[in-house]
Amino acid sequence: MKINPMHSVKAYQKSQEVQERQKKDQVKKQDQVEISPEAKKLANTPGISADRMERVQEVKEQVNNGTYKVNPEEVAKKLYDFWNK
Repeated sequence: MKINPMHSVKAYQKSQEVQERQKKDQVKKQDQVEISPEAKKLANTPGISADRMERVQEVKEQVNNGTYKVNPEEVAKKLYDFWNK
């Protein structure tokens, strides 16, 4: 039986070279974020309009008073329309 100790050393060196190359490739990669023009436009728009704030206040008052009524048929229709686009 022949034992070749150099073979195992060469295999080790090759694995080290591969690991070093992988480390170099990892160093070169960087994370990048690109923000679309539409997203930038949305970021610059004002928050909630006055009409919307007024409606939200009305609904809050109705909920607090216990007078807010939910129309289950309308909710079901909206859900159906949303999931079947």
